[in-house]
Amino acid sequence: MLAAPPTKATVVTVTDADDGRRIDNFLTSRLRDVPKSRIYRMLRSGEVRVNGGRAKPDRKLKTNDQVRIPPLRVGDDAPRSVEVPIPANMLTAVEQSILFEDDAIIVIDKPAGMAVHGGSGLRWGVIDVMRALRPHAPVLELVHRLDRETSGCLVLAKDMRVLRRLHQEIAGDGIDKVYLALVAGSWPAQLRDLDMPLKRTQKGSADRQVEVDPEGQHAHTVVRSVKPIGQASLVEFELLTGRTHQIRVHAAAAGHPVAGDRKYGDPAFNEEMRAAGLRRMFLHAARITLRPHEHSKPLTIKAPLPADLKQIMEQLR
Repeated sequence: MLAAPPTKATVVTVTDADDGRRIDNFLTSRLRDVPKSRIYRMLRSGEVRVNGGRAKPDRKLKTNDQVRIPPLRVGDDAPRSVEVPIPANMLTAVEQSILFEDDAIIVIDKPAGMAVHGGSGLRWGVIDVMRALRPHAPVLELVHRLDRETSGCLVLAKDMRVLRRLHQEIAGDGIDKVYLALVAGSWPAQLRDLDMPLKRTQKGSADRQVEVDPEGQHAHTVVRSVKPIGQASLVEFELLTGRTHQIRVHAAAAGHPVAGDRKYGDPAFNEEMRAAGLRRMFLHAARITLRPHEHSKPLTIKAPLPADLKQIMEQLR
């Protein structure tokens, strides 16, 4: 049972179940009657302490850490529910997008236009909606992320041990992620290996910018298949690493930017695609292969190409 917001300062000892969990998510799960804006204000002001010191929202907790939670008033200035309810149509859309669920993970077909988490002017993200849909789940965390405009397979973990294992497998070669992208021009048949280091030039989540840089992090994308579509190409990319904007930057660096990509794309090509009816970036997480449980067999989950992208394909043919 979830505890009510404390009316006096309390100190909570982190258990193994929350080892590795971010402090903001830890507080959100424990204080579900407290608005997220209040939780982040507590973190920014230093009201929340970990082992006696201040903690940034992305700090990862360790077993036996001591977390001080300040007293919280429950009244008109601290409503017991989220400030504005999540719209029913958003709850329904995410519920209907679930592709797979068991006691370890949930895989959803993330709708294009929906961010994975709130912030930067967005009130809700997929993680907020899923926590509202599964209010009794003690843990619900993103295993990886997708850009807001990208649709397709998104994995959430229901257990911190599962989350840590899947993070390790993503960092290695234990999870296969395959994307479909429509790119400009005719993709060269011999161009199958994109191994170019990437570096962020803009820190933080706001307006992130990434470029190919010899001093950047190792980034490796493999082309699995190519299908010519008019003056464009439908390319199946497999991520061997998981860097920010990896496919988008690699495709642009190869001279074949993703259709509808306003950050790294080609304006003239984007205008042509818009005239054909494209209203967002043509990038879709088509399938993912992973092991929900440590000793289970690999499971492949597929997300069909959305109707709006299918329509563009038909229009270009």
